[in-house]
Amino acid sequence: MRPRALFACVFGAALAARLCHVDILWVEECYPAAAALQILDGKVPYRDFWFDKPPLSALAYVLWDVRKGWLLRLAGAIFVTLASWILYRFARKWGEREGAYAACLTAFFLTFGVPSAVMALAPDLLMLAPHAGAVYLAARGRPFWSGVVAGVAMLIHAKGWFVLAGCLAWQARALPAVAAGFVLPNALMLAWLAGAGALGAYWEQVWRWGVLYSRDTFVEAPATEGLRRTLNWAGMHGALVVGAAWFYLRERSGGRWRFAVWTLVSLAAIAAGWRFFPRYYFHLLPVMTLAAARGLSLAGRKGAIAALALLLIPAARFGPRYVELAADLVHDRPHKWKDVAMYEGSREAARTIDRLARSGDTLFVWGYRPDIYVETRLAAGTPFLDSQPLTGVIADRHLVDARVSAPGLAAANRRKLVRTRPTFVVDGLGPYNPKLAITEYPDLREWLAGYEEAAQLPTAVVYRSIALH
Repeated sequence: MRPRALFACVFGAALAARLCHVDILWVEECYPAAAALQILDGKVPYRDFWFDKPPLSALAYVLWDVRKGWLLRLAGAIFVTLASWILYRFARKWGEREGAYAACLTAFFLTFGVPSAVMALAPDLLMLAPHAGAVYLAARGRPFWSGVVAGVAMLIHAKGWFVLAGCLAWQARALPAVAAGFVLPNALMLAWLAGAGALGAYWEQVWRWGVLYSRDTFVEAPATEGLRRTLNWAGMHGALVVGAAWFYLRERSGGRWRFAVWTLVSLAAIAAGWRFFPRYYFHLLPVMTLAAARGLSLAGRKGAIAALALLLIPAARFGPRYVELAADLVHDRPHKWKDVAMYEGSREAARTIDRLARSGDTLFVWGYRPDIYVETRLAAGTPFLDSQPLTGVIADRHLVDARVSAPGLAAANRRKLVRTRPTFVVDGLGPYNPKLAITEYPDLREWLAGYEEAAQLPTAVVYRSIALH
């Protein structure tokens, strides 16, 4: 198949799958989207609002004006096609067959995976393209530009350090050039943040909070859990595992050790933070896809068919959901899927606010429900897009646990909160974990007394300012 036809098929299939999610928003994509809405409102990240991710993860959403629906899913399909093309170019050093395998496997596993991971253009997924691109440039003998693209990855996700390490498997002797490239985009961004008065806040929110998040895992036995989830990933990605095994057994051109080092670096990136969420494994996808593409070519026709038959496992696991969602859209009926139950609650809260809102109204959401910002498109009325920095309880556990990780920081941030007066306050956490309801904080009660309850919904309580209405 000619490259143009190949990528037309990749794009068409990726778009068709993503359009099945056209009326769904995933929380992982809504957090950077909510931040992007504040940027469009003229605010500077970190200085004017709390955002604990690197800046490019939010700025990406500005490219399509933070629009949901078909435009968001089109952006996702374009991204999948871009990632597939980069890995196609990387694998084509062996031949066209390897390039085609790499492109198709990339698109397949960015479609048939955990929906909240593969659909959401969140930092872990967004970093995949510059990750692959940076190592590709390193393998092509372009150390400076490899470092530049790795630096861009760092501005998307704090694990960009691991991308840099992967590049050094090819360009360790050119470390100064790689490092210079890596520093360049980060230095430019830091200079801009310093000029905007946001540098200190950036350090506090992205790095200090990030370190706190990483070292305070909710997983009781991280090593055991990591092994279990990695084996589960290997089972769902059996075609990649078998193909990579053939690569290491049969490749005779040399360079296998570089892929081995890259794999170990990627596994270390997954383990960082000791959580092993499905989206973390995107760090492993480029190296495994490339090794598998070469291995499947070396295995011959029968071996490749046997390995590719393992694609039936993720297809059978995740494929029926696309059919179900498509049928719901065709028949204009609501989705009966527990994974989107909280999002449906957020839509209900957003509809309630839309009925009451006037021009210029603002919003604050207590909990980790950034989809309410995206649904209403209201500007944030406080510096906080969620309640993690106000409760000190990390969102990976706050629906079921009330253990505070940063009490001092949270108390200081609540003092900042009470100096604001958003029009609407939505408690999207209390209905799930009453111990963390906004009404449970004595230092917020006087502030909250300035609000009246506008609606009590199954998954959220909507308050409206008394003074402003």
